[in-house]
Amino acid sequence: MKPVNPIIIYLALLASMTLATPAIAADGAQLYKTKTCFTCHGKDGKTPILDTYPKIAGQNPAYSLQQMKDIKSGVRANGLSAAMKGVMHLVNDDEMKALADYIATL
Repeated sequence: MKPVNPIIIYLALLASMTLATPAIAADGAQLYKTKTCFTCHGKDGKTPILDTYPKIAGQNPAYSLQQMKDIKSGVRANGLSAAMKGVMHLVNDDEMKALADYIATL
């Protein structure tokens, strides 16, 4: 019998541990703070720093998620979306979903 390469054993073990580890759900409330959403949209999501910025509290989560994705990808480049473009590269898909769900609860 041919000996098994220890690197292959290690990689297989690492892969099995990764698959068995449950994903940690992103915390939308915490992300709202750490990703600086509150800076422009207000702590409550309805007191933006400028009248031209949207009030996002209670927004439909599917709508919010799509807007974030569109701004991040560049599909949406109108209005004040340029202000968000600089922040959206800091947010991954799971975090966008958590943010959208949290914003809906505000």
